[in-house]
Amino acid sequence: MTSAITEKPKRLLSLDVFRGITIAMMILVNDPGDWGHIYAPLEHSKWNGCTPTDLVFPFFLFMVGVSVIYAMESKKATVSHSKLILKALRRTVILLLIPWITQLIFRPDTGLAHLRLPGVLPRIALVYFISTVLYLKTSQKTRDWIFAIALIGYFIIMTFIPVPGVGYANLEPETNMGAWIDRLVFTPDHLWRESHTWDPEGLLGTIPAVATALFGIRVGSWLKRRDRDDNIKTNWMFVYGIIAVMAGLFWDLFFPINKALWTSSFVLYTGGLATIGLALCYWLIDIQGYKRFTYPFVVFGANAITAYVLSGFIPHYMGMIKINGSSIYQTFFAPYFSPVNASLISAIFTVLILWVVMWVLYIKKIFIKI
Repeated sequence: MTSAITEKPKRLLSLDVFRGITIAMMILVNDPGDWGHIYAPLEHSKWNGCTPTDLVFPFFLFMVGVSVIYAMESKKATVSHSKLILKALRRTVILLLIPWITQLIFRPDTGLAHLRLPGVLPRIALVYFISTVLYLKTSQKTRDWIFAIALIGYFIIMTFIPVPGVGYANLEPETNMGAWIDRLVFTPDHLWRESHTWDPEGLLGTIPAVATALFGIRVGSWLKRRDRDDNIKTNWMFVYGIIAVMAGLFWDLFFPINKALWTSSFVLYTGGLATIGLALCYWLIDIQGYKRFTYPFVVFGANAITAYVLSGFIPHYMGMIKINGSSIYQTFFAPYFSPVNASLISAIFTVLILWVVMWVLYIKKIFIKI
């Protein structure tokens, strides 16, 4: 399913660091010691709005777009596009299969009848494939038009087209157009098990999610330009980021920032923040040369998908370990800290365990490619 290469490819260090920070945050928020006790910034918004946790997934998809540039630019003119697309399709299929197989391993009692088909990795897979094809087959000007059409078109679909069976357009969890399409296509048995009526990684939301990756492709193209001074590139990244954030906040007034719906305002707001974050990393690390703090994050960033996949397996099996009949959390964390602090420290412990695993792979120069 995966293959290992024996030498580390040339990479943009700031991108690996930014991706590593994002993956570490993703593991931290996905694996608390107690889901009933979590600090507010480490939870997703209940519906509209945006917490630091809501930034994790769009930041990752933004970096998928940036990475497409660095992975494909040199090959685009020399390697058959059909070959590159077939390779991207193979990776897409593997990313789709991983969460489905994982569900069958962790919840064999549900079987195929209740297998959740949408999800984080399936969305990454679809966004990666679509953005790769768009990069190979279209110009930057065309991608900019697709970006704008995707955001405006999604806004029109969600806010103007009546939802069948409801009779009017709305942005509520169970009655919006995206939820209706998910129930129609996947059926309720194959949606998010917390609701079975809608899914935060639903099919229609893939449209603006692709726009997030196109945002990253645009920024990656700017970073790769050799006819611009590094400081000028960084300054313009900050400017673009600030403009996008402001545009997202303005659009929020009538199309609320919402991670579950992946609204157009959410794309602009989070894409702007991601651009600012990457610009800051690029300026500090690749321009100013501040690299001493980067190592822990590079370890995560160099094997990002592997770290994410293992973040589902390792905590699961850690929870099965019993010490005098109690779990690791109940033995070492819950008795000595307040509930929210015990939950947080346990999550940090999980991040460290996964970091050690990624560090072993890193020092052995094993970079697992899907």
